[in-house]
Amino acid sequence: MGSDAKKQGQKSKPEVIRLASLVDYEATSIASKEIVDRKAASVAVFAFDKFQEIVEHVLPYDVIFYVFEGEAEVIIKSKSYLVKNGELILVPAKTPHTVSAKSKFKMLLTTIKE
Repeated sequence: MGSDAKKQGQKSKPEVIRLASLVDYEATSIASKEIVDRKAASVAVFAFDKFQEIVEHVLPYDVIFYVFEGEAEVIIKSKSYLVKNGELILVPAKTPHTVSAKSKFKMLLTTIKE
């Protein structure tokens, strides 16, 4: 998606996107790329290197983590969930959660803002 189109509020053209190719792993880091950012929702792709995590936080809206490569540990209200390749998990709005990598993994994050 071109940044000019986003700035002007135009819709992007339909295109087939291979998720895994949108973001590469970076040593000792979490890489991300935003795909869509709209008033009602946003979509981004993340690549977590081994042992990287997003510490516990709370968002004011629902989020969906869809793991499409590897495995992630998602902790919601102190309960641990292992989310594997091809699986997703919903985190309700205003719920404390943590996302961590026991090994490298990639995920699609969808945020429902309205």
